[in-house]
Amino acid sequence: RSESGQAARHDGPRPWLSCESPRVEALVRGDVEVSEEFVSEEEERLLVKDVEPTLRRLKYQFDHWDHAIHGYRETETRRWGEGNRATLARVLARAFPPGTEVMPLTHVLDLDAAGFIRPHVDSVKFCGSIIAGLSLLSASVMRFVHEQDPTIRVDVLLKPRSLYIIRGRVRYEFTHEILKDEESLFRGERVPRGRRVAVISRNVPE
Repeated sequence: RSESGQAARHDGPRPWLSCESPRVEALVRGDVEVSEEFVSEEEERLLVKDVEPTLRRLKYQFDHWDHAIHGYRETETRRWGEGNRATLARVLARAFPPGTEVMPLTHVLDLDAAGFIRPHVDSVKFCGSIIAGLSLLSASVMRFVHEQDPTIRVDVLLKPRSLYIIRGRVRYEFTHEILKDEESLFRGERVPRGRRVAVISRNVPE
């Protein structure tokens, strides 16, 4: 895990993190983590190849059951090729403490280029305290906003092939969202959105 610096600085050691002050950066330190280039281009290709046949049979939905997601299709799977199983094992080893019971099905969320995820907190009824996702194909900006104090806001740049981990305070006290294309900015710079596939692992509810 990288040593923390002032996240608001463009040349800091956490270039994927942007927030208004060192105080806010300290508030989320350790509870949101990004590892850029966690998978190679070939590993990314193989992961998408494994789920593409299932995803192609689904239409993009523009009205999520709880209105949290716009322009998406999704599936859950435990069937992965051997190479992909090794990749996902690396994710679990990086994100979850030894002995953690991880949900057996991996969630695959395919977000259309015009899609976005509205601010929400994942239900504690359906998953536990840690969320780990591989963000594939397109760069995107994930925003976290404190539920009780909306002035506390953190933006995270997810480049293609990044691993992001959400835990602790950020998991329970902050909403998270993926910005729509026309709002997709990071430190004032445009982050063009394309199709984004997230491969997400969670631990079981505690």
